[in-house]
Amino acid sequence: QVRLVESGGGLVQAGGSLRLSCAASGSIFSINDMGWYRQAPGKQRELVASITNIGSTNYADSVKGRFTISRDNAKNTVSLQMNSLKPEDTAVYYCNVGARTRGVGGYYTHYWGQGTRVTVSS
Repeated sequence: QVRLVESGGGLVQAGGSLRLSCAASGSIFSINDMGWYRQAPGKQRELVASITNIGSTNYADSVKGRFTISRDNAKNTVSLQMNSLKPEDTAVYYCNVGARTRGVGGYYTHYWGQGTRVTVSS
């Protein structure tokens, strides 16, 4: 009912930049919060950054000052600009969106993207 398509991952050297994007489509009535999570090998998935529908943002301490989350409400997209990347940023990054579906019986839940891999070499 709601589909998330991520793009922008890849391999980059330490100190470099990448921009991740996520587009939501489908039977969407409204979107509330949008965010990015990541999961490194052997570790739990963790919140990287989130943004509400009015633009309030929240960042993990480890990425503050380096990553910037933004959204385009008209296009149902969320992006993550990642600068000054470090090897410890290496992970699979997942888009997460809280959305209400259209129609009678529409409901609110969170959806996950398929993940995009970011590898930062030292």
